[in-house]
Amino acid sequence: MVAATPLLNAKPAAAAPVAIAKAATYDDDVTAKLKTMFDQLGGIGKLVKNKTVTIKLNLTGPPTNFVNGRPPQFTHWTHPELAGAAAHLFDRAGAKRVRFVESGANTNIPLEEFIAKANWDVKALQSAAKVVEFENTVNLGKGKKYVRPVGEGAYMFPAWDVNEICAETDVFVSMAKLKNHAICGVTLSMKNLYGCTPASIYGADAGVDEPNENPKTPRAAVGHQGTRAPSKCALGELNFGASHDPGFRMPRVISDLVAAMPIHLAIIDGVESQAGGELPRTGTRPVKPGVLIAGMNPVCTDTVATAVMGYNPRAVRGEPGFPKCDNQLVLAEQRGLGTCDLGRIDVRGVSVEQAMYKYDA
Repeated sequence: MVAATPLLNAKPAAAAPVAIAKAATYDDDVTAKLKTMFDQLGGIGKLVKNKTVTIKLNLTGPPTNFVNGRPPQFTHWTHPELAGAAAHLFDRAGAKRVRFVESGANTNIPLEEFIAKANWDVKALQSAAKVVEFENTVNLGKGKKYVRPVGEGAYMFPAWDVNEICAETDVFVSMAKLKNHAICGVTLSMKNLYGCTPASIYGADAGVDEPNENPKTPRAAVGHQGTRAPSKCALGELNFGASHDPGFRMPRVISDLVAAMPIHLAIIDGVESQAGGELPRTGTRPVKPGVLIAGMNPVCTDTVATAVMGYNPRAVRGEPGFPKCDNQLVLAEQRGLGTCDLGRIDVRGVSVEQAMYKYDA
């Protein structure tokens, strides 16, 4: 059994405001609501003006994974209406370009083709800002090299090799879905970064020495289970083989990713989602919380989102919200990435109590 990780206390855990808005449907003027939330956070002009803004979408699983005939954006993907609204507002605030990125379910087709299969209006998204780009980060993609962002105080991995578009950006936005995860309990803006790890290096069929640029299998063997190492071209795990418990590994992998690739703005889509897991399967069910959540610190934003889902953000393993895993919020707080003390977070707009939708109800 691997011992619990001690407190790192790298620096005091930051507290930052988080905004909540009610939105009953995606036709409920999402752009206006998102603008109000940005204003409540102090505005985004200083953050994005003359900058390259990269939006990491949450597109878990294949685009043809419809639920009761409805495309995945109504259950387990972020919705294109929210993506387009954010791109439009970044453009209005002076962004130089907006990039959408995601690892496309272990297929290396262009991201535009990938999302079109889920009935996304790609042309509408392209017109949301003056310059809009797309990249499937499952492998090298359009880039010429992998880059290696490093985070201090690593739990599991000292650094990550990722598609260069993920790291060579001015502003990094995590656009997540308000949903559960089979291992991590909740999957929000921090967990969303797991999709930045290219399957070409971290997939089960990744190359032994160099990346496999045509990956077909997910990253569970490296990330969730630790049963194989990433390609040798990348830095390996600090203590490979020490633990194969996904509930121990994944919350720490998430923290390492957030430390290496800081999130400047977190946006969580809780208009429509699903409870019970990150992908449609036995035990998951569609839900309509009718909320949007945003903040400029991912730990604080995910803390508020966790509370909105009806969970205690400081819950220990085995308690609601984190039934099979260590608490990713606490682990991130312990290394100074942000606070999960709800009492220290200034919640603006709608209160947590007004927005609450209990996922385990």
